[in-house]
Formats: sequence, structure tokens, C-alpha cells
Amino acid sequence: MAQQVLATAGQGLTRAQAEYRRRHGEANTAVKGGSRSYAEILRTNVFSFFNIILFVIGATLLAMGRYSDALISVGLGLINAVISAAQEIRAKRKLDRLQLLDRAQVVVVRDEQEIPVNPDQVVRGDLIKVRTGDQIVVDGPVLEGGRVEADESLLTGESDPVAKLPGDDLRSGSLCVAGEGFQLARDVGARSYAGRLTAEARRVTTDKTPLQKRIEFLVRLVMLLVTLMSGAILGQAAIEGFTVLRVVQTTAVLSGLVPYGLFFLIAVAYTAGAATIARSGALVQQVNAVESVSNVDVVCTDKTGTLTTGRLTVAEIRPLGGHEKAEVERLLGSLARSAAAPNLTSQALASALPGTAWAVRDEVAFASSLRWSGVSTDDGTWLLGAPDALAARLATPAPEADVARNTELGLRVLLLAKPVNSDARLRDAAGRPALPALEAIAMVALADELRPEVRETIAKLRHDGVDLKVLSGDDPRTVAAIATRAGLDAGVPMPGVLLDALDDDALDRVVAQTTVFGRVAPEHKERIVQSLRRQRHYVAMIGDGVNDARALKGAQVGVAMRSGSAVTRDVADIVLVDDSFAALPPAQREGRRIINGIGLSLHVFLARVASQGLVILTVTMLGLGFPYSPTQVGLTLFTVGVPTFFLTMWAKPTAPDPKMLTRLAGFVIPAAVVTATFGAALYAGIYEAVMIGFSSGHTPSEVINDFERYTGLTYGSDTDFTAAAATIAAQTGLSSFFCLASFVLILFLLPPNRLFAAWTEPTPDKRPTYLVGGLVAAFGAVLFVPALYGYFGLAGPSAPMFALVLPMLVLWFAVLSLAFRLRALDRLLGLDHLRSDA
Repeated sequence: MAQQVLATAGQGLTRAQAEYRRRHGEANTAVKGGSRSYAEILRTNVFSFFNIILFVIGATLLAMGRYSDALISVGLGLINAVISAAQEIRAKRKLDRLQLLDRAQVVVVRDEQEIPVNPDQVVRGDLIKVRTGDQIVVDGPVLEGGRVEADESLLTGESDPVAKLPGDDLRSGSLCVAGEGFQLARDVGARSYAGRLTAEARRVTTDKTPLQKRIEFLVRLVMLLVTLMSGAILGQAAIEGFTVLRVVQTTAVLSGLVPYGLFFLIAVAYTAGAATIARSGALVQQVNAVESVSNVDVVCTDKTGTLTTGRLTVAEIRPLGGHEKAEVERLLGSLARSAAAPNLTSQALASALPGTAWAVRDEVAFASSLRWSGVSTDDGTWLLGAPDALAARLATPAPEADVARNTELGLRVLLLAKPVNSDARLRDAAGRPALPALEAIAMVALADELRPEVRETIAKLRHDGVDLKVLSGDDPRTVAAIATRAGLDAGVPMPGVLLDALDDDALDRVVAQTTVFGRVAPEHKERIVQSLRRQRHYVAMIGDGVNDARALKGAQVGVAMRSGSAVTRDVADIVLVDDSFAALPPAQREGRRIINGIGLSLHVFLARVASQGLVILTVTMLGLGFPYSPTQVGLTLFTVGVPTFFLTMWAKPTAPDPKMLTRLAGFVIPAAVVTATFGAALYAGIYEAVMIGFSSGHTPSEVINDFERYTGLTYGSDTDFTAAAATIAAQTGLSSFFCLASFVLILFLLPPNRLFAAWTEPTPDKRPTYLVGGLVAAFGAVLFVPALYGYFGLAGPSAPMFALVLPMLVLWFAVLSLAFRLRALDRLLGLDHLRSDA
């Protein structure tokens, strides 16, 4: 096939040949696939294992007419599943739109005629005409007679155009900036360089953050414990002959112990955090990046477009040969203004120096193959070029020491020169550019312009313990000099070519010791990021070019500049909308605030789950009925839902705590054991008291009828009725105690004064105290409003109930305060080291 392609290169393909190759899969079609289908997204998010259990329970409750129980049991899980699916569908749509190449038409030779076609109509073997301004859409060599210069900065990071001679490969995704010729389409579609980059960018590679992993572990652990507990309780229910309704309600309560609301809380916290970060100039595209950025300890960054603006500034002008500086500055400014096609150099000179545009008779534009440019005017001929490019024609050598010094500083050094003979021309007899004998007029040093906020931002990041590494396609010495100007200790820069021979272990050692990497390809950047991750670093990659896309995908946090390529923006987790490096520290602080807030919420969540689980196990094993109904699980809106939302929003930024789980255990275990002990004792006392009270006499039938209407159940005897009445009374007392105790736990976590400071030091923030006051008032409404206490399956208010609950609550507070202060349970359970780690 390769020989056939080469054989047709001279005259191009016929339309019939092109159509044949298109039908046989050799067209330059856009890369497909890479992300999951909509069906897979819905299946994995909505029909997860845990959600299936909830849906089965909900369907059974609906079939039995228990609509409120079904809503409470499955509603939050369904909302969370829908949010997760919607987020992934949004990401899928963005990835599916991703395409490296633009869709401008290209010119190909068909039937020996030049015709315009869309890029996806190019086939393998086509002859493509390449002109200045064209984007290269396939890979393949330049054919005889052609000579072009390609801008490959988006692919490699190299800022200078690369000359392409016959036989040299043009890579898809680059841009022709000078010259023209014909290219043979050798690699098309997914086989092309742009196709491979696009396929890599379309890969879905979302990393779970440390917090997400910890919460997932906790949820799985709770699910395991609930499953074991469910087996024991339902086994006992089968022995005792529970009704199907009671079994389903029991299962619904047990499944409600799993804190799946944590995922909902995280989604809300991430969304609110993303809105806050956006105000500082960072657009969050992957919601978990809000938290993920706070864990970053190494930032890898490109040079051009990230540390620098992509513009040049005049660093030094040194007149040579006795010329006056004012005269030199005027000549440079006029020369820059006279260029027909301004470039970065001429723009920097024109903006910094005085001068007026000349009437140009002849011009040789700058080209990477020449490395000089010049103009001829009525007043003379002037040239500007690299010292080594002009050296052979200089009558007097350039000051080599100064040139070397400026080069070592990362500056671009140019010489302004004029012909020794005033009638000399810029071209030879054949019209090709040619250098005459020259006299050096001045040396010019240009510097890459640093972004104004870079030095301050790097200082802040380093103060926070974040290391920085610069990965660039430019010359290592130039990159090192710019890194030094930005405030980094550049050390010895490492050329990318030396990384190819290193295995992973050797690469890890080099990466750990090196700050600056130059002449690196996209594959090198990706390997460096992977090396840092192997060394247990949490990596953010900042870039703006297509050459950064793979490294952005490989890092835990990918950050793109808004002015960068569309591919890089689309694969990034965060986009810096103002192209400002300074948006990172505020984003990191917001992420740390989110982590701290969710950490506080975890204490509340898990204390509730552990306490209720212990009470359920204890009461059920004692044969005292079941301590909760599904509707009473809805009271977690007051004990968990509302408090955790506000605690997360009010949190202060703190550094990530690697011992979060041990701190959680130090708080949750004592709180759960003490709360469950008092709660179970209260439930048992109320249950037995009601059983004894009702069994002392016959219950009137009208009372039983009213109770049946209230509970929706039918009682076959006075004994059934007595047990039901005892259960509801005990449930009411237990729910009241647990709600009030949960409110007080918030004050243990954020104590307003020394009275509550048994777990931690008091906080000056009084908002948690006001929150507790509001929650107590709201719960009071539940206890005293018939519609509300009926909805939640509670008995009406009674003085004897409060006479039992309130003293028990005071005693519970005293015991738990003592346990926290003396660490009694910590020592008993072998957890005394947890508090010392805090």
C-alpha cells in the first residue's frame, strides 16, 4: 500500500480512487468514542447497587400504599443519582465536541485538478496543497519543490517556526506560517498525530479526590455493617412472625442508616465552592476539582502563556561602533514599524522605541531558516538578525562575551546591522535572500514578558508548601533563566531528550531533583506527571497548548489558560478565565474550606448513623419492638441535613488533615456509645412503662379504633394494641432525645464557650449557636403541631414524656463531656492515641 501511495503522489488521486479509499476506512474522519454512552452513564449512576435496594424497598412500600415512607426512603438517593448522572452527561457532551483540528477547507489534487474539500474528505494518498495560513490536517512529508515553515508551538511548545524541506514530515495540528508546497497524506484520521492527541484528550479519566475516597470507604463500611445487622434483625422478625409491611418498613429504616446523603452534601458543597472560585477568575469544569486543588503539593507549568504572556520586552540596547543610543533606538523603532508582517520581535521594538515607518523598496521577511530580516529604503538598508546568523558577514565581530552573557540569562540577542557598501542589496542575482558585508550598529536583548502576578503567586504557593516544576518545549537554558526571574531556584535544567533513556526508577530520581525541563515533548510531560504521582505527590498541571493536553489529563488537577487551545480548555478541570496565575491560591483556600466543612459534617453524619445503629441492634435483640418507623427517619432533615449544609458553608480554610479518619473515630465512637446507651435505656423504660400501664386494665374499643386510623394498622387483640402503643410512645421519646442530643453535638464540635469545650477549643463564631437555637425551635414545632407529629409518626406532646427525656439529656451531656475531657472511652477502646494526633 505504501508503494501505491508514493506512486500516485506525483499527480494526486482520481475521484474514483479517493472514493474507494474513503469506503475502505482510509479517510481523515474525526476521532470517535472515548467517553461512555448515555445508557452506561444512566445505568451506573441511577441503577447502582445501593439505589437498586432503595428502589425495591420504595416499590414495595408504594404497592402497600405507604407513600410517605417510600418518598423518605428513596427520595434523597434518587436526587443524588440524578445529579451525578447530569454531571457526567455534561462532561460527555463537552468531550464529544472536542476536536483538535478546525474545519476550514483544504485544497487537494483530484483528477489533476486542485479542488477544495473538507478535512474529513481527505484520504490516504491525497496530494494536499499547503499555503501560508493553512492548518495541517494530516501527517505526511513535504514533496519535491516545496518549502514551508510550520508553527508547531501548540504541539511541542517550541515557540519558533520550524523549516520543513522536501522529505520532512508536516504534523497535523501545526500551522503553515511561511512558504508553500504540496504534502502527501500518509497518516489520516485516528492514525494522525492530531487524531492520537484528540483520542487521548477524549479519554474519561476523572480521579476521585482523597475526601471522596474516604467517604466512599466509610459508606461501604456502613453498608456492610447494616447488611449484617439487617440479616440478624430480619431473621428474628421471621421467627416472631412479623408482617410483610413491618419487614419492609424495617428494611427501609436500616437502609436509611447508610449516609448516602453525604454524596448529595458533597455535590452541593462543590457547586457552591465552584461559584466562589469563579469570582476569583477560575472556572471549575470538573466539580471535584474544588476540593482536589486544595491537596496539590506540586504544580507543573508550561512556560509560554503561563509564566509568560507570550510577548517580548526590550531588556537592553547597546550601541556598537560609536553610534549614539538615541539614533539606534530611532533606527530600531522605524525598522520594526516598516515590517510588512509584524512578529513578536517587531511588536516589542515598535511599542518600546520611537520611530516612523519607512517607504520600503525591498524586504526580506524573517524566516527560521534565515534567522534574519531586512529592509531597503531610500535612506539605506538595515538588517536585524541572530548574531551567529550574521557573524560570517560582519566586518567587526560582535561582542561575544556580552552575547553569551545575555544568552545565559535567557534573553533573545539580536544584532542591528547595515551593509558596508551603501549600494549593497539583500538578494543575489537569482532573487534569493543573501547577506552582504555588514557593519554592526547595535546589540539588542529581548526578554519574555512575565505575567505581572507570577512572582507573587509563586511565592505564596511555595510558602504553602507547594513545589513548582517548569516543563517547556523551549531551550532549557532559556526556560531556566525565566524560571529564575519568576522567583524559582532553577538549578540545572534537564533537556527532554535525556529522559528517553531513563526507566521509571531513574526518572523518579531525576524528577525529584529537577525544577526545569526544556525541549520536552507531550510524552515527556506526561511521564513527568506520572513520575510525580508514583512518588505520592498530588499534581496540578497548568498549560495552554495542545502539547499540554495529555499531561493535564494525567494530573489530578488540570488547569488551562482561557487564551490557550480549545482542546486544552476542554480537557482541563479548571480554566483560568483571566489568564491569571494568581487565581490558584484563592482556589486552593476555597478547596481547603470545603474540606474542613465536609469534615465537620462527617462528624455529625457518622455520630447519628452509629448511634441509631447501636440502638436498633440493642432494642431489637431485647424484643422491644423496632425503635424507628421510616417516616421518623425523615427527622434527619433536622439532625443532619440542615446542620451539615450550614456547617459546610460556614467552615474556615485549614490545611488538609491526613488523619481525618482517626479524628473521626476519636469523636464518633465515644459520642455513639454514650448516646446509644442513654437512648436505648430511655426507649426500654418508656416501652415497659406503657406495657405495664395498658396491661393493668381493658382498653376501650374506641381507643383502639382511633389508634388504628392513626397508624394505618389493624390490631387483632388488646395485646397487639398495647405493644403498638408502647412502641410509638417509646419511639417518640427516643426520637426526641436523639434530635436534641444531635443539636448539642454541634455545640461540642463548635463550642461557643468553655461549658461545651470538652472536645475542642471554643470558637468565636456564634452562628452555630444560633443554628442550634433555630433547630430546637423547628423541632418544637414538630412535637406540638398535630399535622407534623402525625406525619413523622410521633405521639402528641405529654408532660410525662418531657419529664423523662429532659433529665436524661442533662445526664447524657454530663457523661459525654466527662468522656471527652478524660478520654475514658478512648482509653478503654484503645483509641487514646487518636486525640494526641489531632
